[in-house]
Amino acid sequence: MDWVEETSSFFENDSRPIMLFDGVCNLCNGGVRFVRANDRQRNIRFEALQSESGRKLLRRSGREPDDISSVVLVEKHRSYIKSEAVLKIMEYINLPFPQLAFFLQFIPLFVRDFVYENIADNRYNFFGRSDSCEI
Repeated sequence: MDWVEETSSFFENDSRPIMLFDGVCNLCNGGVRFVRANDRQRNIRFEALQSESGRKLLRRSGREPDDISSVVLVEKHRSYIKSEAVLKIMEYINLPFPQLAFFLQFIPLFVRDFVYENIADNRYNFFGRSDSCEI
């Protein structure tokens, strides 16, 4: 069985997108708590990038299986990384975040990703890391 077949099972019985996040990053874990608190309809599932499932979904998304440099949102037929993943996640959660995402999309991608990458590259320095994943 190849990895495409292997990962299609993630959407067989549940079509909700999966948010991949750095399971030991305090900022990322805070992001997961924020999304959970603002996703009353439970539109998004979660998986740590470091988990076996996370690694498979990274490969499916065209990323290296050990690449934990970005949050990734995996939908059944498409994946989003960096600032695009954040904006897409905002579209799935409660008001006012879909509207905010709509306006933020007008900021050029290279600007959004520049800001995203600077925060992501320094996330352990600014926010620290945990010994284990919260979920």
